[in-house]
Amino acid sequence: MLNTKNLIIAAAMLGVASTSGSAIAQTKIGYFNLVKVIESAPQAETALKQLEAEFAPREQEGRALTEQIQAATEEREKNGLVWSDAERRDKDNALRDMQRDLTRLSEEIREDYNLRRNEELAAIQQAVYQAVIDIANEESYDLILHEGAVVASPNVDITTKVLAKMGEL
Repeated sequence: MLNTKNLIIAAAMLGVASTSGSAIAQTKIGYFNLVKVIESAPQAETALKQLEAEFAPREQEGRALTEQIQAATEEREKNGLVWSDAERRDKDNALRDMQRDLTRLSEEIREDYNLRRNEELAAIQQAVYQAVIDIANEESYDLILHEGAVVASPNVDITTKVLAKMGEL
């Protein structure tokens, strides 16, 4: 099933194919590897460092809770036989509560991290598309693809140009 993007690409290629031979020779087509650009862009490294700094306190909280659980577990193994039934029950309940808190905290951190990562990724993608538009305008490209190309010759690969432009942004 064709999606809208593929239909646009197909229409553009048909339009190029239906022009005269001299017009085809003058058509300038480029391709870039979006994944490589996003992975290599300086903005991606900056965003990763920001995310790590943003989530470091919460991850430290999770590590501290993990250490508390480990200490409580070791204490239970060491002293569980000498505790009264009520004391053992209280300690077991406290341990279960800490484990639930850790599970909840881990899920919240993961969800929040994924949300923030997606926000940062969207900003990087927007910067990539702006860089591609700038290159297309500066170098008079008629068509630039990043998906839908089965094969792209090195002659039309502008990935390094996009990365260089990303360094300027």
